[in-house]
Amino acid sequence: MTKESKNTLATNRKARHDYFIESTIEAGIELKGTEVKSLRKGKANIADAYAEIKNGEVFVENMHISPYEQGNIYNVDPLRKRKLLLHKEEIRRLERDITLKGYTLIPLKLYLNRGKVKMELAVARGKKLYDKREAIAKKDSDRRIRQALKNN
Repeated sequence: MTKESKNTLATNRKARHDYFIESTIEAGIELKGTEVKSLRKGKANIADAYAEIKNGEVFVENMHISPYEQGNIYNVDPLRKRKLLLHKEEIRRLERDITLKGYTLIPLKLYLNRGKVKMELAVARGKKLYDKREAIAKKDSDRRIRQALKNN
């Protein structure tokens, strides 16, 4: 790690299995009320989340941040749309990338960078079933090779 500390809050482990990752970008995220406190406690789920571009703005949908226990009236809807903070040129580039057939925006992880919550957003293409099987078979064969080398 460098001087900038990056504490991971949530990861989308399913993403690399279900998608081919073409490129990634770091985006800030607009949060309300007690959502940051809840995130710091690890109460986030981005497994089913995805991002959309609407009217020149990027929103992440289906990201669940559990309500903070001590938050009472300051808590917001756990599944609300959250705006991602990107420069116009970055949004235009993302829009250009996802207009290609089969590409989508998915969050890979949420983390803290210098006290600010950031999201690693990926331009990804969905894998077919045979691609997933091929990846599992390759991983399995690599594991067997490593084990054989370790035993010899």
